[in-house]
Amino acid sequence: MMSRGGVGVETSQRDRPRKELQAAEIGAVAHLYRAEVYRSTIWRTRLDTTTNWAVVTLGIALSITYAAPAASALPLVLVGVLLLFFLVLEARRYRFFNVWRARCRWMETHFYAPMLHDGDLHLEENWQKTLAEDYWRPEYHVSLMVAIGRRVRSTYLWILLIQGLAYLGKIVVHPAPAESVDQIFARASVGPVPGAVMVTLGVLYVLAAVSMAIWSYEHDRKRAIHRGGGRESSMG
Repeated sequence: MMSRGGVGVETSQRDRPRKELQAAEIGAVAHLYRAEVYRSTIWRTRLDTTTNWAVVTLGIALSITYAAPAASALPLVLVGVLLLFFLVLEARRYRFFNVWRARCRWMETHFYAPMLHDGDLHLEENWQKTLAEDYWRPEYHVSLMVAIGRRVRSTYLWILLIQGLAYLGKIVVHPAPAESVDQIFARASVGPVPGAVMVTLGVLYVLAAVSMAIWSYEHDRKRAIHRGGGRESSMG
């Protein structure tokens, strides 16, 4: 194709249709899949490491708080800051993990599954172009909020619930079983902060985690329905 000025315009390789893959190219895709599985495994391990940090930190706070009836419940409050930090850090790692996992899943559903099912790679569906675009212009497949919601739903909701129950149990049972709600609030006070405020913040803290988990579930459910309807061609 020539322009008016006589300058030739090359046809982009990525716009040329491909209807079949040779044996060497199939082998290259197989090696690519192995590499993506390896990278997703590495980032999956990093996710587990962050979760372990959160569990160990909460365990230390529990040990300090329940070491004696007169021990303060403050460590269970302060550990919440660390848990939130670990949650955000793990969500960031999850966004990286999701990139490699999405690529693996895309190759499994569009390359290996059709090849095993009927021997046809169905390149006419242009799934390979979507994968190529992800390599040309790599980007996160989920937002930070979605990543946080998924990690809360799968792991951190239970950690935060244990933290909340442990804190409530501490102020109700130690140093002696509470005899009234006012006594519970008195034990929950931290310095100039009234106990009622501390308990209210704790309830909001747990409710925020539950709300995030519910929102994440609804978001992923709607996304799955949307993709199932054939209206989304991207990975993620």
